[in-house]
Amino acid sequence: MRTCVLITGSAGYLGSILCEHLLNAGYQVTAIDNLMYGQQSLFHLCSHPHFEFVWGDARNEKLMRDLMKDADVLIPLAAVVGAPACDQDPQLARSVNLEAIQMLNRLRSPNQLVIFPTTNSGYGIQSGDVYCTEETPMQPISLYGQTKVQAEAELLERPNVISLRLATVFGMSPRLRLDLLVNHFVCVAITEGYLVIFEKDFKRNFVHIRDVADCFIHCIEHAEEMIGRPYNVGLDVANLSKAELALKIKEHVPHFYIHFSEVGNDPDKRNYIVSSERLRKTGFEARRSLDDGIKELLKGFHMLGRSPFKNV
Repeated sequence: MRTCVLITGSAGYLGSILCEHLLNAGYQVTAIDNLMYGQQSLFHLCSHPHFEFVWGDARNEKLMRDLMKDADVLIPLAAVVGAPACDQDPQLARSVNLEAIQMLNRLRSPNQLVIFPTTNSGYGIQSGDVYCTEETPMQPISLYGQTKVQAEAELLERPNVISLRLATVFGMSPRLRLDLLVNHFVCVAITEGYLVIFEKDFKRNFVHIRDVADCFIHCIEHAEEMIGRPYNVGLDVANLSKAELALKIKEHVPHFYIHFSEVGNDPDKRNYIVSSERLRKTGFEARRSLDDGIKELLKGFHMLGRSPFKNV
């Protein structure tokens, strides 16, 4: 009997990669998404006999109740992601990021494993000099961070939950996102050729999207020893400032001009470095480097072609 994994938000940036990895690992995947962006990111999986897609909303209680009956593992990816998107529609953000998770937590059986993706942006404004561990107090500074931190806390109050505090994700996906820092910087480097950076010394942690997908599978396979705790998921060698990230990209795009401005403010004030030691002790470590991701993104962005809104 195959383990059945139910994934909400399955057609998104991470979901479209995760579905692929789960199917390749031998799992039965039921994917639900409302396709609000008109994405076609799961077309390549339709021929797989162990893949099912359901068009629907993760906030629909009747639908979720029916789908959850046959699921062994629940992975709620559906979310309004990022501070700007949440600020644009706070009511939607709370509804999807928190209330839908509260509903799932209420409906699920204690025997069902939940692997919850949250964000290490919950660490908020730190010094940037001391590693944040899972014991570091959460101090989210955005509505996005606040909803994810609250959802994580409520899930962990019940049995059979693993929470993954994801670093800033990078890499290509059928549902590409250009608002993520590495993806954005690489895209600008080859399309515009220059970048103005505010608050260049603010630090972040990064992780490749396929390492994140592999980490979910690791959690399923090692659930018994991992449940009940949050885990940072990132590359410890990729705790970089924005300046260091831009200069790393310049190694691959020599003509990239970078200007560090002393005037102006970055609306995203996050500044922290993160340790993934707890996850590493369970036997998992991210293995795809920042250089690997930059090379991959450069290949992908060359496929984007000319914008229909430009003459050259």
